[in-house]
Amino acid sequence: MRDETIGDFLDRLADRVPSPGGGASAALQAAQGAALLAMVARFSTGEEYAEHRATIDRIITEADELRGIALRLGEADAEAFAAVANAYRMPKSTDAELAERSEAIAKALANATWPPAKLIGVAGMIVDLAGALVTIGNQNVLSDVAGAAEAARAAVATARVNVEINLAAIADEQTSLEMIADADKADDIIARAEQVTAAVREHIRG
Repeated sequence: MRDETIGDFLDRLADRVPSPGGGASAALQAAQGAALLAMVARFSTGEEYAEHRATIDRIITEADELRGIALRLGEADAEAFAAVANAYRMPKSTDAELAERSEAIAKALANATWPPAKLIGVAGMIVDLAGALVTIGNQNVLSDVAGAAEAARAAVATARVNVEINLAAIADEQTSLEMIADADKADDIIARAEQVTAAVREHIRG
């Protein structure tokens, strides 16, 4: 995924294939948000920003790391849904085959829920970094902080529905509860992203 051209990735996304899908798309949105923040932070260095140098350096490091994590989760999501498709293609001619197929599908769907669930937390961290940049970042590229927050917000909203659609297939109660806990973080993250965008717009208009 990370080595594809944008056009090639979008071609695969548009094709009638199991993956990539919404989870990989959400991961790419989060990665773009992190990249935008790293760019704004790199434009916020030098004497003018010396007072906030430690914070800016931290944001650069963390945003770069989060971009890589988001991309890895996108790749994991694509691989997981390929496994789901393979499970659905298993034979089902006998009761034994049906049972084996059902077990494989449930396991594959549970595994496919992990990447978007973890992406919600990653996107939340991106929103936090965006919030930190609103007041100390280079005002000439402040709109990109809002762009980062909105990209992360979209990633969270998309990841949440990708978690929710698979919850019914997860038989293990502990795993299901963990997934629900991750999904339940989404509303707060979305609200924080909207606050970042509102703060940026206020600065721009002021």
